[in-house]
Amino acid sequence: MPIQFACPHCGLQTSVSDEYSGQSGPCAGCGKTITVPPLGGGQLYRAPARRSGGPILLVVALLAVPVLLGVIGILIALLLPAVQAAREAARRASCTNNMKQLALAMHNYNAAHGCFPPAYLADEDGKPMHSWRVLILPYLEEQLLYEQYDFDQPWDSPHNLALAAMMPRIYRCPSSPGENSLETSYMMIVGPGTISDGTGASRLRDITDGTSNTIMLVEADQSTTNWMEPRDLDATRISYEVNEGINPGIGSEHPGVANAAFCDGSVRSIDDWTDPELIKSMTTIAGGEDVSEFR
Repeated sequence: MPIQFACPHCGLQTSVSDEYSGQSGPCAGCGKTITVPPLGGGQLYRAPARRSGGPILLVVALLAVPVLLGVIGILIALLLPAVQAAREAARRASCTNNMKQLALAMHNYNAAHGCFPPAYLADEDGKPMHSWRVLILPYLEEQLLYEQYDFDQPWDSPHNLALAAMMPRIYRCPSSPGENSLETSYMMIVGPGTISDGTGASRLRDITDGTSNTIMLVEADQSTTNWMEPRDLDATRISYEVNEGINPGIGSEHPGVANAAFCDGSVRSIDDWTDPELIKSMTTIAGGEDVSEFR
């Protein structure tokens, strides 16, 4: 009976007569020497199976995925604070520039009118009608917006409110939430002895404490005040604690500090651990207080 076997080298299936049982010769497929198995010698010769590394490599790859994801997660965790810090530093620099431009506009107003703008203009009954933020528009290259504003109507009349959406972005700190908000981030501290008691306006010669020692504007990110609204921080009611976070007052989204513009046009950061009494002293224009500790 024919003997069927496979070449152990190339796997070629071969069938030979039983008379060649036990004999050797070249394989018809690969030419290598093979031996015909003996008649009735048991199992058919098979070419040895080639082992593949596929399953092992797949297991290794699957085991490596969590490790790789873990490494990526660690790198992100390490880099994210640095990225966030860099972005906040850029926003804070932009906020500082906003306040410098506002202080410059105040000085240009002073040059044109002989005094800094009052906190607001009032009607015949003393009710606030128009904010200083509207009064300085021409000095912020916003002459067209200023000309559209109607000073014969209150700030919240339908005509004037229609202009609110045209808010100059300089009135809002980039770190404050709500990119499209119409609320201002910058306010005066208004009250007796400050740069404005409301309708009163200060002149440079009135600031006997020194322009570099007297606060003109502060950040107030919780004010909820429309930029055209004639409302600022009441000097008799705020706590003067920076970033108190309870009531509208001096505060910002900058970690640990809030910016303040001084009457000399400079902008400096006030730390949230600064003595509230020292800050209050810097809001007066002629109080005679010693504020050298702040320098």
